[in-house]
Amino acid sequence: MAERMFSLYEIEQFIREAGAEKVTEDAVRDLEREIEKLANTVTKSAIKYAHHAGRKRLIRSSDVLLTKKPDSSSMRVTEGQRT
Repeated sequence: MAERMFSLYEIEQFIREAGAEKVTEDAVRDLEREIEKLANTVTKSAIKYAHHAGRKRLIRSSDVLLTKKPDSSSMRVTEGQRT
């Protein structure tokens, strides 16, 4: 594994701030792996958006933001929005 982005202590703090009172070491390490997977996925997608925009070396904030999947709750159509 590459150098850690977050210490195991910081990851444990994320879990506790989310409401967990007790956290196992396995849970911390599993979350660390999931964060790493997510970061890799977002990075690869952002690079694809940058290349599509004609940029080979520069990744912009907008490329990263484009990787966000739309929230399903924001996709709901209300009575006033129907066309």
